Amino acid sequence: MQKILVSACLLGQPVRYDGNAAGDHALLQQWQAQGRVIALCPEVSGGLPTPRPPAEIPGGQGAAVLDGQLAVRDIHGLDVTAAFVAGADQALQLVRRHGIRYAVLKARSPSCGNRETYDGSFSGTRVSGEGVTAAALRRAGVRVFNETELAQLEQQLRGEA
Repeated sequence: MQKILVSACLLGQPVRYDGNAAGDHALLQQWQAQGRVIALCPEVSGGLPTPRPPAEIPGGQGAAVLDGQLAVRDIHGLDVTAAFVAGADQALQLVRRHGIRYAVLKARSPSCGNRETYDGSFSGTRVSGEGVTAAALRRAGVRVFNETELAQLEQQLRGEA
C-alpha cells in the first residue's frame, strides 16, 4: 500500500504557527484509518515551537532557500532558515524510509506550499512558488499536492491500483 506524507496540521494536529490545526479532511482521515498516512510538521520537526511567530520567504521561493540564496525570516526578522531546512531533511528521511512518492502538504505554507507562498512582506501577498519542504520533496521525485488537490491525488492513486 502506497504511503502518503501528510502535513500534520491537515490531520487536525494543532501544530500550525498560530497553535491551530488546518481543518478536517475526510479523505485524509480515511487514508489515515487505512494506515497509508505518515504525518509530519516540518517546522516542528525542525525544532520550532508551537505556537511560533509567522515566517515567510522573501520572494517566496523554497528552492532558493535550499540553495543557500535566501533565508526564511519570522515576522520579527529572526533567521529561522536552519529549522526549515532541518524539517525538510526530516521529510526526506521519511520519504526514503517508507518509499513515499506522494505528499499532501498545507497550501501557501513557507514549508509546505506547493503552488504559492507569501512574498516575505507579511502583508498577505501571495506569489507563485513553493515552500522549503515542498521544494526538497519535489527535487527528490515526490509529487506534492495540497489540501485543495485531494481529488487529483485520489485519481492518481486509483490509476495505480
